[in-house]
Parts: sequence; C-alpha cells; structure tokens
Amino acid sequence: MGSKPGWEALVADKRKRQAEAIPKEWKIQLPPEERLDVRDVPKECGLLTLRELQITELDDVEALLNNIAKGTWSSEEVMTAYYKRAIVAHQLTNCLTEIFVDRALARARELDRILKETGTVVGPLHGLPVSMKDQFLIKDLESTLGFASLVGNHSKEDALLVQILHEAGAVPFVKTNVPQTLMWGETHNLVFGRTLNPYNRKLTAGGSSGGEGALLAMKGSPLGIGTDVGGSIRIPAGFVGVYGLRPSYYRVPNGGCLTISHGEESVPAVLGPLSRSLSGVKVFMKAVAAARPWDRDPFTVRKAWDEDAYSLIDHGGKGGKKLAFAIMWDNGHIVPHPPVMRAMEETRAALIEAGHKVIDWAPFPYEALGKNLERIWASAGNKSLLDVLAESGEPVLPSMALDPAMKGFNKSSIGTNAYELRKLHKEKKDLREAHFAQWQETARLTGTGRPVDAIICPVAPFAAPPHGNNKYSFYTMALNSLDCTTSVFPVTTVDPKVDVRRSPHKFYNDRDRRNYESYDPESFQGAPVALQLAGRTLEEEAVIAMTEIVDEALNSHKEVRAKL
Repeated sequence: MGSKPGWEALVADKRKRQAEAIPKEWKIQLPPEERLDVRDVPKECGLLTLRELQITELDDVEALLNNIAKGTWSSEEVMTAYYKRAIVAHQLTNCLTEIFVDRALARARELDRILKETGTVVGPLHGLPVSMKDQFLIKDLESTLGFASLVGNHSKEDALLVQILHEAGAVPFVKTNVPQTLMWGETHNLVFGRTLNPYNRKLTAGGSSGGEGALLAMKGSPLGIGTDVGGSIRIPAGFVGVYGLRPSYYRVPNGGCLTISHGEESVPAVLGPLSRSLSGVKVFMKAVAAARPWDRDPFTVRKAWDEDAYSLIDHGGKGGKKLAFAIMWDNGHIVPHPPVMRAMEETRAALIEAGHKVIDWAPFPYEALGKNLERIWASAGNKSLLDVLAESGEPVLPSMALDPAMKGFNKSSIGTNAYELRKLHKEKKDLREAHFAQWQETARLTGTGRPVDAIICPVAPFAAPPHGNNKYSFYTMALNSLDCTTSVFPVTTVDPKVDVRRSPHKFYNDRDRRNYESYDPESFQGAPVALQLAGRTLEEEAVIAMTEIVDEALNSHKEVRAKL
C-alpha cells in the first residue's frame, strides 16, 4: 500500500473537485478586487431572478417556513435560490468547502412531493436550506477540518444533528470553511484558502465558523450551524453582523461532529445556530429539542423546549417588562476600541429608554479564566494537531503561528501531567464559583429583588480586524469556561467620522496599550459591531427572549434618533 500523497497534491485535487462542483452557468463576472463591500453583488450580477432575490432577501426564518408550508414558494425554488446565492457568495468570499447541488435539489423535490401528496409538512423545518460548518459529518461527503491529510476521507454516516435536521424537513446544502486546526479566530487553511468578510474584504470573517458567518452575511443561507469551544460561533457572528447562540454544554447533541481533540471534556465544544434573524435561532433550538435527542445520545441534556422559560417567568414575570442588565465595559485586561464602546453606550441608552435597569458589572479576573482555558487546551502537548499535520507534511500557517495562543503548535511539547491538569480544573471550578457569587450579589443593586438577568459585553475588544490580526479571544473564551448560555446580536457598524480614537486610558498592561495603538478608524470602516448577552447555564430559552427584547429596544432607539 503506497504512502499518502504530499499536502500540495492533496490540496490541488480537492480544489479541482470543488471547482468542478460549481455549475458553469452560476459563475459570475467578479467585481474588481478593490471593491471591498460585496454584499450587493448578488442583486447586481444578474444570476438570481427577482423572485429568487425576494426569497433570499427574507431574513425571517419563520416567515420563510410559512411560505413553504402554504405553497407560496416550493422547496425546490427556495433551494435553487439559496444555492445560487451561496455560490455567488463563495466566488466573492471563499466561504464554502463542500458543494452538492444535485443532492440538495433532489431532497427539495422530494419534500415538495410529500407536501403535495399528504398536505402535511415533514417537520418544523420543512424545506429549509441549512448550511453547516465543515466539521459536521454528512454521509458520503468529506470533512477535512482544513487539514490536507483529511482530504478524501468520506463520511460513512450522518452526524446525529444532521439526522435530526433531515427528519425535521431541513435540507443541508453546503458545508463551510474553517481555520487550520479549528483553534483560531480566523478562517484560513491551506486546503481551501482564506475566507473574507463581505462588509470589507480586507477584514477577517472571524473563526472558526467563519465560512458560516461570511455566507450568512451574503444572505446565502437562512440558517447556519457552527460549533463553539472558545468563541467560534460568536466571533464570526459578531464580525459579520448576524445573530448567533452558544448553548450550554450538551444542550445540542454533538455526536458525529468531527474533531481531532478527542477526550477534551473540561470545556466541551458546543453546537449552535447562526442566523440573520433571531427567529432562525429560536426555530433551530425548538426543532432540536422537539426531536428528543437525549433518547439517542447519552450526553445530551434531557431538557425539552420550555415555553415558560422563554416567556421569562423566572425573570420578573411573563413578558420581561422590567429586566435588569449589567454591562461589562471591559474585562480588566484589554479595553475595547471606540466602536465597541459606542455599541455598549447605545445599548445601555436603549434599554433604559425601554424601562429596564442597567448597572455596571464589577471587575472580575477574566484574564485568569482565559489563561486557564489556554493551558487546558495545551495540556496534551498539541499532539493530535501535530500528528494530523505530519501525515501530509503540511506546515502550520505562518499567520496562525504568530498568534500568541497558537505558539505551541510549531513544535511538540510535553504537555501537562494528570496532577497539573487537575489543578487547572480546580482553578476553573473556583473561578466559576466566584463568578456565580458575584452574579448573585448584584441583587443588592438591581432594584428588582433578583440578580441581574443577563450580562452584556463585547464579543472582542475590536470590530472585525484586518486579516491576521484577530489575536484576542478572552471575551468569548471566559464564557465557555463559565458555561454561560450566550447570544450575539448586531448593534452598529464602524463609522470613522464618529468612532475617532479616544484619549489614552490607564493601560492595564502592554497588550492593552498595543490594542489601543492598533486602532485606525479607516482600517475598520464599515465593519459590523456586535455584543454578547450572557445568561446562566442552560438558559437558552431565556437568553433568546432577552436578546429579542434588547434587539427591539435598539431598533426603537434608532428610530427615535433618526427622527431627531
């Protein structure tokens, strides 16, 4: 048996097959490279009909599903519209990995036949196109995770979540790009290349679910599924201005989701949705819970969708008319750039206008949480990652190698012994208990008789930065360690005329100073700015509902300001 080809040959083969999977009639004339914002190209290129544009411009996933169920649009025409737009998005941002047009259209036609013959939808997601991060195993398709050595490895069965989506009537139709190793906040690998941000192609789309983020920002999918172990749903969602949800550990089943970090149970990766609307996030979570995944997976939490929790009955009564929020202006390690500070200021004002209480979140050692998680990740000496790279001789990407969190990937290390790992677990446990106690203490400040209902904080200390510069993820990583159910919601975009550099603050450390000095308003022009809303563990329903309330408050606030 011959040895496996070198990484260059594997990459060339995969790229050739990917290009051949794109229908020739769907290839467009590309805009000049100097055009940075490409979000309107699908409307300008002439590939999509007016009806197809109408379908793909509808952000509300519940409305889309209703139109399919009523027969206003067929599953096939919805799938065709989204596939064409996804292919346009890929040509502009390099967001896709697996393309399987005939298979997806055949499934859509089958759903149309069933609806016509029975008058009943297959399930709550009938006919909904769903994009999925490359990590998800789909039968007969490849999952490379951006590693050349995994090219050619076809899945023998669907991941459990893929099975559930199929049974609910959804149609997985593309898989999306990821970073080399998955453990990086930018989407770039040697197999497929770099994914670009549709708002400004000089900026990163984030990672590791960056392909999903770019595709959604181009309106090439109504619902995307990603994974998150340190911010991999929230960072892309924040950098491209869509909604995302990091559920708590094992609320969504992760069986059959490819990983090379087997046995890492300290801070498990979670699966969750990204969508252009909160209705997409809610529809996904309800559909997964309705499938009773705990009957098919021993790790999934036995928790059905709780309508009372969604009504915020535990947060002051149904409707959430008087909520209390805490704003974390910074994490005591790095102070955010002006656009992020403005987003928090606008959110605070909007919530107060809507009648809610807003307090400041007290300092907490979030840096310790972030460093603790970095050490846990490195506890195996990065052996699994280095072994996969060694199979084909694939090098570590230079830009990733320069990331402080990735420095250990360049060489093998001894790792951590069991005793030292236990100490790290103990440190994480102590920090989580201290954070819980601090949260409980806020009951003295809210005026509601209960602790704050949620914490609002940055996704990162900056908006989407230029490629190779997303080197700080502690704002998201801390919430993984704390297992806070967390959403991301868009607030604004960077305006260089408004978001001028502020006077220097008292720097926490040299890294904080460098972050301050790195801010050039023009470099971030047009980049979306989003925030996180963190609830308690397993509060998915309440977090979705509270994010809807914040979103509504922001929209009302913007309408009032627009009239002034």
